[in-house]
Amino acid sequence: MRAIASVITKLRRSIVVIAHDITVIPLAWLGAAWLRFNLSAIPTITLKTVLYSLPLVLLIQVLMYQRFGLYRGVWRFASMPDLIRILKAVGAGVLFIAVALFYFNRLNHIPRSIFPLYAMLLTILLGGARFFFRWLKDYGRLLQGQRVLIVGAGQSGESLARSMVRDESQNYLPLAFVDDHQSRGGLEIHGIPVLGKVHTIPQLVKQLNVYIVMIALPGASAANMRRIVALCEQANVKCRTLPSLNDLTAGRVNIDALRQVSLEDLLGRDPVNLNWGAITEQLQGKRVLITGGAGSIGAELCRQVARLQPERLLIIDNNEYNLYLLQLEFEKQFPNAMATFHLVDVTDHAAITALLQKNHIDTIFHAAAYKHVPLLESQCRVAIKNNLLGTWCVAKAAMQAKVPKFVLISTDKAVHPANIMGATKRGAEIFCQNANRQEGTHFITVRFGNVLGSKGSVVPLFKKQIAAGGPITVTHPDITRYFMTIPEATQLILQASTLGKGGEIFVLDMGEP
Repeated sequence: MRAIASVITKLRRSIVVIAHDITVIPLAWLGAAWLRFNLSAIPTITLKTVLYSLPLVLLIQVLMYQRFGLYRGVWRFASMPDLIRILKAVGAGVLFIAVALFYFNRLNHIPRSIFPLYAMLLTILLGGARFFFRWLKDYGRLLQGQRVLIVGAGQSGESLARSMVRDESQNYLPLAFVDDHQSRGGLEIHGIPVLGKVHTIPQLVKQLNVYIVMIALPGASAANMRRIVALCEQANVKCRTLPSLNDLTAGRVNIDALRQVSLEDLLGRDPVNLNWGAITEQLQGKRVLITGGAGSIGAELCRQVARLQPERLLIIDNNEYNLYLLQLEFEKQFPNAMATFHLVDVTDHAAITALLQKNHIDTIFHAAAYKHVPLLESQCRVAIKNNLLGTWCVAKAAMQAKVPKFVLISTDKAVHPANIMGATKRGAEIFCQNANRQEGTHFITVRFGNVLGSKGSVVPLFKKQIAAGGPITVTHPDITRYFMTIPEATQLILQASTLGKGGEIFVLDMGEP
C-alpha cells in the first residue's frame, strides 16, 4: 500500500508540474504579442494568426521540454543546471516554431519581435516558478531553524552557509557573517550579510537573538580562537568550529564537519620547525625499540617512528589489550611497517636482554612508566619497581647489548619531586646520567608536563568534574598548568633524540599557561 501511495503521490506531482509548464506556453505566446503592441489592443488579424498558431507552438514547445530533459530536475532543488535546461528548451522551441510558422504562412501577420519576447517570458515563467518554489520551501524551513552567526566569510564560511541553506536534514538559519577582513564588510553571501567584525559578536548575538555561533576559520591561530571563544562566553552563546586545515580533505566543508571547540584549538604556541632531515637520518632504515608502546605517548611515538620507515620497530608493553589494539591499528594504517609486538614487562631483565641481543637495536625510547600521582602515593613499591627498577633493567640491557642511543621519557614532576611518581622518575634520570659516563650507550632524557589526551593527564579528570557540577580539585589555587598535545610531545622527543650527545636533560617548552 505504501508503494502504491508513493507512486500516486509522484504521479500527482508530475501532473501538476507538466500542467504548469503547458499552461505557461499560451500565456507567454499571447503575452509576447501583447507586449509587442505596447500592452494595447492587438490588431484583429494578428490576434487571429497568433491564436491559430497556438496549437503548433504548444506541440513544438512540449516536444522541446521532453527533448532537453526539463523534468529531470526537482523543483525543490532548482539550480543552475535546471536553468540551463530551460534556456536550451526555450531556445530550441523558438527556433523550430519560427521555422514551422515560416513554412506554413511565411510569418504573415506575425511580428518578428514576438519570438524574443516569447522566449523571455517563457524563461521567466518556467524558471521563476521553480526558483520561487525552492525559495519558499527553504524560507519556511529556515524560519523554524536555530539562529546562527557565522564567524568567517571566506571559502569555508561560504560552504558552511550553503550547506545550511540546502541541506534539509539540518535545522539552522544562518543570519549573518562576521569577518575581520575590511574588504568583506557590507557584502552578502547567499543573501546573508556580513554585518561586522569579530569583536561585534556580543552585540550581534543580542541584536539577532542568535542561538549558536559557528566558527568557519579552519586556519585560525590559537590566540584568535581564544579571543572568539571569550567573546562567545561574554555573549553567553554556544559555539562550534570546523576542523583544522590538516583535518579538512579536498576542501569540502559542510555542517556535519562542525564540532565543539576543543582544548587543542585553544592551546597555542608558535609552530616549531623540526629538523626532519636529522630525525629521518637517525631512524630511517634503523632498528628501534619503544617500551610502553601501548600507552598514549608510546603509541603516538610508534606511529611517528613507523612513518619514518625504520628497518625494524619493536613495540613492548605489559598491557595485553592495548597492545592488541595497537597491533590491529598498525595492520590497517602501516601494513608495510616491519613492526613486532611483544607482551613484556620492563622489569623482566632477561626478556629485555634477549630482545636486544637478538635484534641489534640502534635506538631505544623508554616510555614505559606509571604516572598517576594520587594512585602511586599509596602504591610506592609498585611505582619504584616499574619506574625506577624498570628503567634500570632496560638501561642495563641496552648497555650490555651496546645499543648506541637510549632516550628516557621523563616528567617535569622530577624537578624538586614532591611525590613518589616524581621521585621515581628523578631517580631514573640520575641513573641514566650516571650510566652515560660509561662507554657505549648515549643516554638522553626528555622532560615535559601535562599532555592533552594522554591517559595520565588531568584534563579528562577536570572534564568529568565539570560535567558532574564540580568542584574541580587542584593541587593549589595558585598553580599554573601548561599543556601540549600528544603529537607535539612525540615530535619534540624525536627532535631531542637527534640533538643529544649523551647525558643531557631536554625540557620541552610547554608554551603559554
